Amino acid sequence: MSKGSSGAAGPESFPGDLAWNLGVTAGCYQSRLEEVLADMPGGLRGFQVVSAVVHHAPENQQALGARVGIDRTVLTYLLDTLVAAGAVERIPDPTDRRARKVIATAAGRQTLARCEQLVAQTERELLAALDGESGVFQTLIGRLAAFVQGSSAGRLPCAGLGETRPVPAS
Repeated sequence: MSKGSSGAAGPESFPGDLAWNLGVTAGCYQSRLEEVLADMPGGLRGFQVVSAVVHHAPENQQALGARVGIDRTVLTYLLDTLVAAGAVERIPDPTDRRARKVIATAAGRQTLARCEQLVAQTERELLAALDGESGVFQTLIGRLAAFVQGSSAGRLPCAGLGETRPVPAS
């Protein structure tokens, strides 16, 4: 549904509607998650880091930062918070002693499991507006996110989009 519509999704869409639609949806989603994750060390970002550590096991701290899209300086402070809370620990990378691997503690896994239930409920509530099409939406948005992240290796995720613009016909 575009911003000027009367509530029914219409076929007419204008350049810029995607930005508005994504912005409103992401802003609402983020606000709701910040509320339900208030007890998580580091809030939403802390949740994303622990989730990435548990579910994706990045090989080192640099890969973790790339996975969650957090600058290494900010990630260092966030990890300090999570370590102090007992949610994660840093260990030497077995393949590169100069690097650190981040692993979840038992307490961190328990906290993550509790928070995942809250996030799942929040997502169900938000996606209820899609009348049974939430699976399709999640598949499509996941595909788009993977494309954007894959096309921007080593840069900010949105930087890769510039390379995919079609060349206008003359």
